[in-house]
Amino acid sequence: MTAIFWEIAKRNIRLHMLRSTLAMLGIVIGVVAIASMGILGNSMVASVSESLNSVGDSVIVSPYSGASEGGMGGGAPGGSTQDQYITDSNYQKIKQAVAPNIAIPVHQTSQRMSVGVGSDDIVATIYGVDPQYIPDFNLVMTDGAYSNGNSGCLVGAEFATDNNIRVGSRITIGSEGQYGTLRVTGIIEERGMSFDLSTDNALVVTQDWYESNFGDIDQYDQVVVKVKEGQDTAEVKTIVEKQLNRRDKIVSVTDSKATLDSLYETFGTITTFVTAIGGISMIVAGVSIFNIMMMSVNERIKEIGIMRSIGTQKKEVMSMFIYEAAIIGVIGSIVGGILSILAGYAVSALMLGTTEYLWTISTALSVAEGVGFGIVICLACGIYPAWQAANLNPIDALRHE
Repeated sequence: MTAIFWEIAKRNIRLHMLRSTLAMLGIVIGVVAIASMGILGNSMVASVSESLNSVGDSVIVSPYSGASEGGMGGGAPGGSTQDQYITDSNYQKIKQAVAPNIAIPVHQTSQRMSVGVGSDDIVATIYGVDPQYIPDFNLVMTDGAYSNGNSGCLVGAEFATDNNIRVGSRITIGSEGQYGTLRVTGIIEERGMSFDLSTDNALVVTQDWYESNFGDIDQYDQVVVKVKEGQDTAEVKTIVEKQLNRRDKIVSVTDSKATLDSLYETFGTITTFVTAIGGISMIVAGVSIFNIMMMSVNERIKEIGIMRSIGTQKKEVMSMFIYEAAIIGVIGSIVGGILSILAGYAVSALMLGTTEYLWTISTALSVAEGVGFGIVICLACGIYPAWQAANLNPIDALRHE
């Protein structure tokens, strides 16, 4: 008997193909909106996570912008634009406080430079780091290697690409070359956004070369604390703050792990919000299906009366209309799921510039959620019309014109 009512449901959809197709279209749009937004959100989280995963173990100590002169030093040419530094004495306090974790002093400035003879001046960031600490930053080389010599430097992948730089290229530092020339010994793999060293469009030189040219001896722009595995970055942050900010606030301390968690939470909120917007279109589609099912019931009142008069049970009449809603929901949701993958691919390529994060478990879950929600909405919106059809009085139904 079940097969008979299934066939009747399919027949009714065929008889009203345009109406059923429009209902399916509403479900397709709803599923695509929900799933594709979920895919984009998950891809964004995966992209940021991969970019920042390597620096999630860092605590960054930088000069507090409102610090007094007693805690900071004045600036030298080429130094921090704020003319504020972490003094060597404060660095030693940090180093002792965070032991056995590694505290790395870092110089940083922006300078004009040129690549090759007759090239235009360009501006890029220069980091000065003691060579012994370079391995602690997990800088991956796409070409070449780091040199301990003061005449060599590393360059970021983006900087190298934009300026056609290769290993062995020479970069003249300063608008008139007053800081000499450096030879490129290695190119750093693209790191994306980073809390410690943002190397993609920067140079990394030795601490000795930096200090000999810019004069920032024993004055650092930041200190990067690399927290060992198993230790809490929040605890290390608290230790540094207690050590240096007892009387006055002279440093700002950033916990990269806490910042990452905050970013993930923000991305999660954004994803939920845009998915909820997509859910509105699904609800609108559900209302459309409810309206179509009510129309179907009203058009078939006499047919329902005949079926009831020959012994068809209420649950069988009800199942006939639920089958109809299920067919619309399943077909519309599956088509929407397929199209959402294509939409997610297009949106990821457009907004993130890559689709490498598309084929993940989170993507499959987003599509499954969209498809599942579409089917549930259709069934939910078909229950009341089906119940109403099943509870029609057979005699009144037969008399209906």
